[in-house]
Amino acid sequence: MAEKMEISSSSEPLDLQSIRSRVNELIEIHSSNKDEHESESLLNPDSEKLLQDCTLPFESKVKEIIDEYSDVGFLGIEDLDKYLAHLKEELNQVEAESAKISNEIEDLSRNQIEESDILEGNLEVLKCALDSIVPQILELESQIEQNNAILKSLQDLDSMYKRLDVLEQIEDALTGLKVIGFDGNCIRLSLQTYIPKLEGVLCQKTIEDISEPSEMNHELLVEIMDGTMEVKNVEMFPNDVYIGDIVDAAKSFRQLSSNLMGHETRSSLEWFVGTVQDRIILSTLRRHSFEYLEIDETIIAHLVGGIDAFIKVPQGWPLSKSPLKLLSVKSSDHHSRGISLSLLCKVEEIANSLDMHIRPNLSAFVDEVEKLLLEQMRLELRSDDAADK
Repeated sequence: MAEKMEISSSSEPLDLQSIRSRVNELIEIHSSNKDEHESESLLNPDSEKLLQDCTLPFESKVKEIIDEYSDVGFLGIEDLDKYLAHLKEELNQVEAESAKISNEIEDLSRNQIEESDILEGNLEVLKCALDSIVPQILELESQIEQNNAILKSLQDLDSMYKRLDVLEQIEDALTGLKVIGFDGNCIRLSLQTYIPKLEGVLCQKTIEDISEPSEMNHELLVEIMDGTMEVKNVEMFPNDVYIGDIVDAAKSFRQLSSNLMGHETRSSLEWFVGTVQDRIILSTLRRHSFEYLEIDETIIAHLVGGIDAFIKVPQGWPLSKSPLKLLSVKSSDHHSRGISLSLLCKVEEIANSLDMHIRPNLSAFVDEVEKLLLEQMRLELRSDDAADK
């Protein structure tokens, strides 16, 4: 029986089917034990042997007494009375011990029956409880599946909401901007930049070939950092405005903005798009802000920063594709008065030695003049810093 009662000590949790199987096994074992106990009590020859084992000490004791008093026939009346009294005393002791053993056997039998009944009742209760739990478990499993499906739907909705919220934030925060694509960490933006009218402030007479656009359209493919709106990389189409320095600045925008006290921080994407729009406006205005002095056959290009570039128009230009010549570069406002004359002269010298495929194109030539001006200004600042040290 002990082998049947052995229960695995596995630490893994039992499922409902395993529990039900164990309960049925216990019920069968209990019924088998009960039947065996009843049959053994009626038919088993071991019961007779047990009875013989109990009476054997009594018979041995009686025989011992008889042997001790084998000459009872020769005893007198007084000795015979003593002998009978001794036998009665021994008999009483044996009867008392027999009664005690009988009582103990009855108590054990009664306890065994009571405990067996209790165990049987507990097993029935456990079986009924399992039967009632089964439909509840099935219902709970069904509810869990439904809740998991609802949770998945809510997660999908939350992800979609966050995606739409990001798009809405971008469009609300930035003017002239439309999100036309959003794939993972890449955002495709349509950027429309409105160019303000100069209203003749800079131009006395405009070259006919050059028209001032009212707006510029670009597409930006922006790669952002995971889980943020911080710029990682940018491509612009058409790539007609240099934005490399703005991209580099946007990458460190968070560190820069964290050092500003009393200002509300913006995302680097918002700052980047605004700065790119400013660059487009300035570049467009610069490229289309020209004066043509017909008497002198000279073009005055108004550059950013209050710098005027005086360009000599060669005979037959622009039909002849002859190279333009930079006559001089002058400061036109008080902000640029600090530019040295030697710097301006150096810019003139280098500009007039540019490649011949650049100089016939007015816009390209002016772009190169401005780049040269910025480079020479940086070199002059570095030399001044070195001299101060």
